[in-house]
Amino acid sequence: MRLLCILGLIVMTVLPSNSVFTAFGQPRGYNYEEDKVPDYTLPDLLGGVETAADWPARRAELHTLLEREMFGKAPPRIAELNVDRVEASEVALDGKARRRQIRVHLGEGVAMDVLIYLPLNAVSENGVPLFLGYNFTGNHTVRDEKEIVLPRSWLRKAKDNQATDEQRANSSRWPVEMITGAGYGLATIYYGDVDPDFDDGWKNGVHQHYPKPGPADWGSIATWAWGLSRALDAFEKDPEIDATKVAVFGHSRLGKTSLWAGANDTRFAMAISNNSGCGGAALSRRAFGETVKRINTSFPHWFCDNYLKYNDKEGEAAFDQHMLIALMAPRPVYVASAVDDKWADPRGEFLSAKHASPAWELLGQPGLSGDAYPAVDAPLADGRVGYHVRTGKHNVTEFDWQQYIAFADKWVK
Repeated sequence: MRLLCILGLIVMTVLPSNSVFTAFGQPRGYNYEEDKVPDYTLPDLLGGVETAADWPARRAELHTLLEREMFGKAPPRIAELNVDRVEASEVALDGKARRRQIRVHLGEGVAMDVLIYLPLNAVSENGVPLFLGYNFTGNHTVRDEKEIVLPRSWLRKAKDNQATDEQRANSSRWPVEMITGAGYGLATIYYGDVDPDFDDGWKNGVHQHYPKPGPADWGSIATWAWGLSRALDAFEKDPEIDATKVAVFGHSRLGKTSLWAGANDTRFAMAISNNSGCGGAALSRRAFGETVKRINTSFPHWFCDNYLKYNDKEGEAAFDQHMLIALMAPRPVYVASAVDDKWADPRGEFLSAKHASPAWELLGQPGLSGDAYPAVDAPLADGRVGYHVRTGKHNVTEFDWQQYIAFADKWVK
């Protein structure tokens, strides 16, 4: 089956683009019309729970359900985590920030390099609050600085899957000056350091150090989420970082990862999902844009094998993505969409955030601050569940980061 999936992706790649994609750049053959969304009933989020005292038990039920049926169960934390300081500079970004690079060892021959930028003058007795997120193309593509260590792991979208100096760049997805100027640190990791993003038969990344999984054991998203928690373990020993004020961020498949990381690890102070779509913030039952069958076919390594049961059968699941978002309660969570990113179902992401809000309300906290789908570029961010749909496509923009910083100012910092 997985060979057929790969062949299908190859066929899609070589066909003329106008035969594969719609006029707005989304794959053909899927629903992008609201009047074609099937009728559906969401599973009850609270399950009859009526008091805040009962939420922890209900939350545990929901977490176990999503872990068993969707993401898979990850191993425990590493008992003795080894962390090396690789490089440090007090005058990075032309003197506008401080830079740190650490290497977190995850097993013999496997380590993730963490690139950290800290505000230049924001030195706190407890350390600074920080945004943490994976990048897709290597730490050396976040900022064009020769001191940034090149990834040693398998690199997607690179010749021979290897990092080179020619790839160094300043990524618009990581406005480091904006983030550090607001008093926050930024830490980013190349996600392939933890697990390469292809169906490798459980041979590469950290998987090589753990038994081959059963149907309810961790897929790659759970693996990447586990790696984010290992970074947080390292931050707890770093006096320059306030590990109690770390917001976990992710875009696209890594937005799915940030939501699951926040669900798994309550030490994360906030979670941010940027254009995470199917398997992330969007309601699966809407079958709008990417579907469960499509994501399981295209990326069979992302979720646990139990999730295959819901291909074309989303309504048979005892869960949907509003439950994933609700696992953050009472901590703040922000969900963001892009109006032209139909594949990720912006309205489905909004509805998921809306239907997750009763968890916060049960705990005496404000959830999503609006009932109606908002206007484009008009954030709903007064409650502890934030949402916006912005102008543009599937990407991370300065507008997105402006909202995340303002939300963190309100609920974290």
